[in-house]
Amino acid sequence: MDLRKTIFVLPNLLTAASLFCGVYAILRCVGADVTDEDAYGASLLLFYAFIFDLFDGRVARMTKTQSAFGVEFDSLADLVSFGVAPAVIAYRWSLETAGFLGVSVAFLYVLAGALRLGRFNLLAHKPKPKGNGPDKYMLGLPIPMAAAFVISLLLAERAMGGWPWLTDYGLHIRGEEYPIMLIVMVVLALLMVSTVRFRSFKDLRINPVSIALVAVVVGGSAVVGFLYSPAYILIALLLTYVLFGFFEAIFTWPRRRREKRAAKDGGGGNPTKPS
Repeated sequence: MDLRKTIFVLPNLLTAASLFCGVYAILRCVGADVTDEDAYGASLLLFYAFIFDLFDGRVARMTKTQSAFGVEFDSLADLVSFGVAPAVIAYRWSLETAGFLGVSVAFLYVLAGALRLGRFNLLAHKPKPKGNGPDKYMLGLPIPMAAAFVISLLLAERAMGGWPWLTDYGLHIRGEEYPIMLIVMVVLALLMVSTVRFRSFKDLRINPVSIALVAVVVGGSAVVGFLYSPAYILIALLLTYVLFGFFEAIFTWPRRRREKRAAKDGGGGNPTKPS
């Protein structure tokens, strides 16, 4: 057995495992007799998909087996597992009560995920200076994070015994009542196609700063779980991640504007050159 060829296949096997979880989750929500238990089981499958997706890129970098094929394959798998699957789960869990509006919002979420992954692939194939490590930032909310929002709300709703305002009513439009989950899905879609830069944490190393960050996350999670409910921990972490991205974008905006202006001036004012 050629060990080098086996190592090359390993990241793609992890991506395939993530894709399998996404397809299985979709199949759990297909049919006329889908129950809340099926949606719950499908959401748990996506957590396994998150784990596989978390490690496929890292394994590829550790074994130095990154490839253009791996980037494309990973994005296609992500579109199914974190784009189509969460939309189907959200539709059967909540959006179905909104009729065609629910269908449109579910499609909008998938469309935004596809656009976000397409943009990611274009940026990934751009040549980078030698010696550069993994990108510190990602443009737009990563699609796995968007899917995690959907799943965390479903799990919290189940743990708390039901949130009708989220899944059945709470949004009033022309005398009709719709689930607030419609707004949640639209906001997630907008975040995915936004130009806000979110931390990738791919450059995270074991040092005092990273240890302190982990301690703050663990401590904050414990406080949320103690004061409110463990069901809120994942939601709180995801909201913190999104807010951190917005605050960082606001504080670094003047510096990035100066860098962009300097790059434009350095190009001699030629509009055909990227800035």
